[in-house]
Amino acid sequence: MRGRWLVTGGCGFLGSHLAARLLADGTDVVVLDDLSRGGSRENLRWLEERAAAPGAGRFTHGPVDVRGAADVDAAFERHGEGLAAVAHLAGQVAMTRSIEDPRADFEVNAHGTLNVLESVRRRAPGAALLFSSTNKVYGDLGRLRHVETATRWTLPDFPEGLDESQPLEFHSPYGCSKGAADQYVLDYHRIYGLRTVVFRHGSMYGGRQHPTYDQGWVGWFCERALGAKRGPLAEPFTISGDGKQVRDLLHADDAVECYVAAAERAGECAGEVFNLGGGMQNSLSLLELFAWLEAELGVKLAYRRIAPRASDQRVFVADSRKARRRLGWAPRIAVREGLRRLLGQPGAPA
Repeated sequence: MRGRWLVTGGCGFLGSHLAARLLADGTDVVVLDDLSRGGSRENLRWLEERAAAPGAGRFTHGPVDVRGAADVDAAFERHGEGLAAVAHLAGQVAMTRSIEDPRADFEVNAHGTLNVLESVRRRAPGAALLFSSTNKVYGDLGRLRHVETATRWTLPDFPEGLDESQPLEFHSPYGCSKGAADQYVLDYHRIYGLRTVVFRHGSMYGGRQHPTYDQGWVGWFCERALGAKRGPLAEPFTISGDGKQVRDLLHADDAVECYVAAAERAGECAGEVFNLGGGMQNSLSLLELFAWLEAELGVKLAYRRIAPRASDQRVFVADSRKARRRLGWAPRIAVREGLRRLLGQPGAPA
């Protein structure tokens, strides 16, 4: 990818994977990240090491909180000229936290996105702007017909998953803040001509995520399984709901390739939305993930059920065929291959 990139939230999970991929190709990368999330300082050191490798691109870090309009604009004033692409990945990503503190959630996700958009409009109007949105903009999907099986819920009317034609129905403060940002990003193409692209993500996983109970569920449960391999857990962990809720899993490396493809085709796909996930072939319910982990690691997982999370979707599997058609992209890492990498790689849960 030619030209310099700016990545907000570049020391987070997806941001660090994207920045590392670009640096390895010799692309210069500016990362804006206030390092407030757990693991971000470790990811910053890791990126600095990647940038020190022979042939790597130049790496610059700015400790910028996207809620500060003046700080964001100052960073774009320094680095905006000649930018090829901006990946706006900074955000509050946990639904549970949005319910606990909706104002903070709004300020990061909605107001922070507006700050980035305004700075791109003034300082880097030629750059592609790629935004990380969420499937939560479609609501809890309770209007759809669900069928229960022994291990999962299914959507029999959508055998390939859900595409971008699903109606918007913001649920939860997180869904509202990301949904508002999602719509602002699209409108800045319509009104100001920015080359914006929106990705409505499903569940991503991979190394360097530093998962917590309320964010990064695949890594979190992998940690529980690895803990059980070392010895019996002190107490059962909890799962929300019946364990039959289904998500399609997309490895971070595959997501990164889609962002790069979109930047290269920004002139053709500006103002468009893409549902992004691993597809039905890479989908798992919690119960199916637990069964696979038990067989793979030779452990027994002890857990107890608690009430379902507010506005949770029983099933979300992305129909990503539009990304295949328009961007020439498809996921390459099968879910079980990706999970084995996660269980064994340095920096993964251990």
